Amino acid sequence: MSRPDPSSVIPWVAYASLALSTSLVGSYVGLSKLLVLVFPVFLLAWLRFGMAAVFMLPWLRRAPHEPRLDGRTRGLLFLESFLGNFLFSICLLYGLRASSAVVAGVILAGIPAAVALLSRIVLGERIAPRVAAGIALSVAGIALVALGRSGDAMAGTSTWGALLVLGAVFCEACYVVIGKRLTQDLPPRRISALINLWGLVLVTPLGLWQAMSFDFAAVQPGSWGLLLFYALAASMVTVWLWMHGLQHVPAARAGVFMVFLPVATALVGLLWLGESISLLQALAYALALAGVLLATWPDSPTRPQRMTAL
Repeated sequence: MSRPDPSSVIPWVAYASLALSTSLVGSYVGLSKLLVLVFPVFLLAWLRFGMAAVFMLPWLRRAPHEPRLDGRTRGLLFLESFLGNFLFSICLLYGLRASSAVVAGVILAGIPAAVALLSRIVLGERIAPRVAAGIALSVAGIALVALGRSGDAMAGTSTWGALLVLGAVFCEACYVVIGKRLTQDLPPRRISALINLWGLVLVTPLGLWQAMSFDFAAVQPGSWGLLLFYALAASMVTVWLWMHGLQHVPAARAGVFMVFLPVATALVGLLWLGESISLLQALAYALALAGVLLATWPDSPTRPQRMTAL
């Protein structure tokens, strides 16, 4: 019996990991608007990395079959954490203080296109026309949300806030491309633990500076619980899920799953932050999700499909 064409096999587990990872990111993007009202930004980032580091200590251990870290890999791990953890978190958290969750979601819609561009330039990945069309459809669908927003929806959004969120877009695109390189040498759990540790090191001076004048006793138990969820979701669960999926999917195609980030962000804004969404915006999100299907569907849909456990 002949082996199936790899292009006709749908990597369901990898796709599910990528979709779940970005959906969780989208959820804490919205919820983190509540946290920045309680904690200063650098202190919040420091507490996030510190809490996650405790839970990820076993992930730092090198397995016997894993290669030792060379200079190139150490450098990539630093860049992955500096751009994807440190700068991304700072740009996003400060940007969210000056913009609404939905507006931030609209700007973040540009991540798939940014990932595709960098994957072509840095990784030399060939982007098939159908994948490019799916990326364009996803970006267009999310961008249409901006056209359906009323004037009130832009209240509280400044140019500075929008630029910071845009900076987070490029940080995240670098995170995807560098992560693809790292998954060729290291397992997802160890990558997650090492880049979180670098994030903790980078933000510790600023975190300690803000901690010295912060009143920890004034923080309510609910805020601590939300912070713990944020730490585990942002530094541990989402990173592991993303690296696991990225092992088996090209970076450009994985980037299209970033569409779940603004979708989840908008849902959090709708359900918990009192923001509204119109029928036009709902249709635009559906268009974006259709782009995901177009970009990820196998090249030969007429052939029998089979699921793979990666």
